[in-house]
Amino acid sequence: MNELQVFNNAEFGSVRTTIIDGEPFFVGKDVAEILGYSNPRKALADHVEAEDKTDGVTIRDSIGREQNPILINESGLYSLLLRSCLPKATQFKRWVTSEVLPSIRKYGIYAMEDLLENPDFAIAAFTRLKEERKKREALEFTVAVQKQKIAELRPKACYYDVVLKCKDIIPIRVIAKDYGKSAQWMNNFLHELGVQYKQSDIWLLYQKYAEKGYTNIKTHTYKDSNGITHSKEHTYWTQKGRLFLYDFLKGEGILPLIERGKNNG
Repeated sequence: MNELQVFNNAEFGSVRTTIIDGEPFFVGKDVAEILGYSNPRKALADHVEAEDKTDGVTIRDSIGREQNPILINESGLYSLLLRSCLPKATQFKRWVTSEVLPSIRKYGIYAMEDLLENPDFAIAAFTRLKEERKKREALEFTVAVQKQKIAELRPKACYYDVVLKCKDIIPIRVIAKDYGKSAQWMNNFLHELGVQYKQSDIWLLYQKYAEKGYTNIKTHTYKDSNGITHSKEHTYWTQKGRLFLYDFLKGEGILPLIERGKNNG
């Protein structure tokens, strides 16, 4: 049974959320209504892919009632955001990405006023969450990296993949430079658009993109000041991934510098 947490905002109202396998999920109806969709159920059916939503989880609200709403993950939330015509959609995205999601990832719950007003309860809750998350994070990171490595090694069958196959892989900073941006800006922007997420200091693609050959994870070793050898994982983009980002960013109205010059000329 999953517990509900409610996020309250004076401008947007309330959004219910829960944690499933360490990942934040939102009640789809709440998000759709805030973003101005007249028919929330239709919006969820039309705009959110099946892998980004679920209705098979029973949740319990603050007074003990059991419910089975359609829940959407972070990628599903961005799908609704990108298709909303409501002017305040940008402000809602900023609130979710700057306050709600960071709080969930840090504590496992949203730091609401009633929780903070009871220090003993808060300390006990945070202590339990810290212990549980510490055990889970190590396993989640290993599984996520291995799944993506397996997907990258899986042979591709179509001619398009064969034509674009290239041994060269590049870091995100090289791609970002093509657009006159920094690596940090590009990583954060792709995260906002639901392409990737950060886990244990490495950017990983969401499942819908992870098996398309867009990235490769490489392990680098280095020695610290004491001569001790360490290893660190880094994500690199393939040429196919670079073309994917070109098409994806073009759809968002963002062109590389060289094409902006042509268009302006």
